[in-house]
Amino acid sequence: MPTPSASRIVLLATYLATKSDIESLTVLATHHSKVLRQDLLLRILLTCLPETLPPNEYVPLVQRLASGSLETDVEPREVDWSSVQDITDDEAAKKIRKLRLLPLAWEKSSRTESEDPVSLFLIHRARRVDDEAGLLAQLPDLIVPFLDHAPCVRTWMVSVLLPLLRRNHEYYPHHPAAQTLSTFDRMDGGAAVDLLLSETGARQEDLPYVGRDLRGLIGPWLYNNERWVRRGENGHLSENPPGPTTCSGWERVLEWITMQASKSWTVAVRAIDQWDGPGDVDLGGYASMWLEDDEQEYLEQRYARAALASAYLIPEASVEALTGVNNITTKIMALLDQDPCPTLQVASSMLPPYSDPKGESLLTAKNATYMRNDLLTESNPLTVPNETSTQLLHTLTLSAFILTKAGVPCAVRRAGELAFLQDEREQKAEATKFIHSLSNNGPKSDDKYWIRARNELLWLRDWGAEEAWDSIVPVQGVFGQLKKEFLEVECLKAFLSNTRYSLARSIYEDAPEKPLDADVLRDTIVSSAMNAYDNASNPHRGRGGLLKCDDIIHAFPQTLGEDHPASKRIEALLRATHALSEYRLTLKKGEPFTPVVLRVHSDPISIIGKVLEQNPKSYTRIQDFLEIGANMLDAGLLAHGKPKLSQSTIEQAQLRWIVENRITAMCVDAALTEDDFETAYSYVVNRLAADSSGLPAKPNSTVLTDDYSWKAALQAGKYRRTARTIKPTHIGTASGNLDVRHLEQRIECLATALRIAPPATLQEILNVFRKCEEELNAAVKVEEEQELAWDDQGDVQVMPGAFSSTVPAGVVRSTKAPSSRHTEEAPMSLFDLSRASITRAQRNLTALSSLQRSENARSDEIHGDMEDGSGQQRVRKRDQFREAAVGTLASGVGWLIGAQPIDRAGERS
Repeated sequence: MPTPSASRIVLLATYLATKSDIESLTVLATHHSKVLRQDLLLRILLTCLPETLPPNEYVPLVQRLASGSLETDVEPREVDWSSVQDITDDEAAKKIRKLRLLPLAWEKSSRTESEDPVSLFLIHRARRVDDEAGLLAQLPDLIVPFLDHAPCVRTWMVSVLLPLLRRNHEYYPHHPAAQTLSTFDRMDGGAAVDLLLSETGARQEDLPYVGRDLRGLIGPWLYNNERWVRRGENGHLSENPPGPTTCSGWERVLEWITMQASKSWTVAVRAIDQWDGPGDVDLGGYASMWLEDDEQEYLEQRYARAALASAYLIPEASVEALTGVNNITTKIMALLDQDPCPTLQVASSMLPPYSDPKGESLLTAKNATYMRNDLLTESNPLTVPNETSTQLLHTLTLSAFILTKAGVPCAVRRAGELAFLQDEREQKAEATKFIHSLSNNGPKSDDKYWIRARNELLWLRDWGAEEAWDSIVPVQGVFGQLKKEFLEVECLKAFLSNTRYSLARSIYEDAPEKPLDADVLRDTIVSSAMNAYDNASNPHRGRGGLLKCDDIIHAFPQTLGEDHPASKRIEALLRATHALSEYRLTLKKGEPFTPVVLRVHSDPISIIGKVLEQNPKSYTRIQDFLEIGANMLDAGLLAHGKPKLSQSTIEQAQLRWIVENRITAMCVDAALTEDDFETAYSYVVNRLAADSSGLPAKPNSTVLTDDYSWKAALQAGKYRRTARTIKPTHIGTASGNLDVRHLEQRIECLATALRIAPPATLQEILNVFRKCEEELNAAVKVEEEQELAWDDQGDVQVMPGAFSSTVPAGVVRSTKAPSSRHTEEAPMSLFDLSRASITRAQRNLTALSSLQRSENARSDEIHGDMEDGSGQQRVRKRDQFREAAVGTLASGVGWLIGAQPIDRAGERS
């Protein structure tokens, strides 16, 4: 066969390539190597070879072309020309011109790469296979045999093909990316990173593989010079050193990590914890590659800054999140060749002091904004990868951990705000919540727990470095603005609230160096005792809050002895409250009495009135109620709304006298309500009348007004005996007529009211007094008539011996002569008051003068009755009372109103 033309050779080569007859194509290329040059044959393969053909079928041909051994390694044999034998050379030339073979040129190739057709063919072939057939998984069979052919092939394999292949076929085969290899290769850095990490950490089950993705996707992708940009000294972009090195894709990776920290902190923590940084790369064994020193340093420094930024961005305030932050700090410290920090559990038990090794003083208010803004900028001092920033971050994390562990959730950024801004109000709020949480949730019997809690509280104030600070520089802990005394006081309150009395005494009273001043300690003890009292629900002294209150005031004998006024006040309060626990008492419907009601009540004495209302016959225990009132007074409950000035003994006695009279008056009213007039009468004459003259007076001071005694005596005087009235158990020398006896007792109560009532009320009492006197006179008259009738019946009809009813001569029987009782029964006048009325009468002259004429008439009537009466007198109880009430007043001040004294002695003689 004659030698074919070049056009027919090329046409046959395209035909064989289209039919995938690689063996015949190889023989043809061997026989006509001058026509089928390397670049032409590769273009034919690139254009005509089906993309679905497995690479292992045509890789040997490409390898022979790359090595130049095509003519020597192929066995000679004949080629079948039948497909082109009927085509003329001209026709073949025309068809060749219409082939439009694909070029091997590549827009991103360097000068060296552009001179290597094999490298260009491999990259273009890989792109077409994925673009046309989507057989990305077959491409390693095409590229791997040529990894050592040229560096560009190895770089492209590692930085382009390998990341996308892993992303779509190894790591997330069920969620492949839609972009093709050529599209991915043309992406800018940010878009490529977003594509590679689009499924990383998206689901909970993927969290263990976050580090794998960074190691196997991002790590290889960085090993490509196209990812890097160098800025020359004149500010223009340059691909040649020297100049600062940047990588937009790497910056996007760091942004992704920080974004995950703020949105899904577990992903960021897993990423940093599982990945050792940019030096931790998985190239799949395809190559061993290194970055330039400045590039590696740039990656590590920026990665460390992003990790520190992520720690500040984690918003969750939980032990797990803070543990993750500490893991980040530990990883970065290892990356920076620093001594590793301990775990938070170990650090919280050791409480290491914070130190500023370089004296950079990061704890300033202006740095607080860097926890939220510009975290990745080079000007941010908090994320600079050095020892100062890592130590500060660890200390802030430990502070947040201590607060969170105690039940006060606190993120790292919140702890930083407390430390940077030094806002006293914010710090006090957090410290109060911290102490209250410890107090409410801590064990009641573990002293070690409370010692550790106190140490943590004090450490939060100065971070254990109080002595290391310069005296000019303020203490800079998260509680740095709070005084140590305040924290000690709150800690002591927590101890006492949880019954740690021995521990509190050993620290605050028995220690050689006492943390608190004696007065502050005493005030805190009293405050804690009263807090226990206020929180008590049972008024019994031996239970609950009252028992705790009692234990607290006796827990510090050196500071608060039994003779201290505060101790006495609390003791009196406890006695009063315990006494009330013996009675049924409900102040509001459905709400039982609680101790705090007594302490905050505007009128605590009125509670005794409630007890008398709700407990029948309780008025008979008047002495118990008087003791309760005295204890209320001693406890200071009666000084609500008044200045707490020291009261003199006389003022105390006056107030005590008022309290006793008020309670007695309450018992009188309760007795009258229950129709026990005898008990009410006894309280009036034996207590109110006896105490009316015992009020001490202080020179140049206003005597307290008693508005309770006279009202109670008046109410007793107004009481009228009914069928429900309890009868007296014994009468004694009183009248056997219960009506007369009751009226006499009422008059005595009214006389007591007259003696102790203010002037403005005398007329009202006198009106009642007169009505009662009239009723008594009527009752006495009826009683006398009954006595006379009885005497006459006994003398005339039932005399022994049946004496005659005739009267002997010279004996006169007078049936109309009044009895001795009637003779002596002068109407009770205004002068029938007690000796104690003299002082009162001197202030009541105006009221008394209006009654002068009626009293003179009463005096004349008394004299008239005495002249008509018999000379024999019979002394009775009501007469004795009248003489005692009248004598002194009539002789002492009666002349002021023109009254004539009654000569009782003359009558009796």
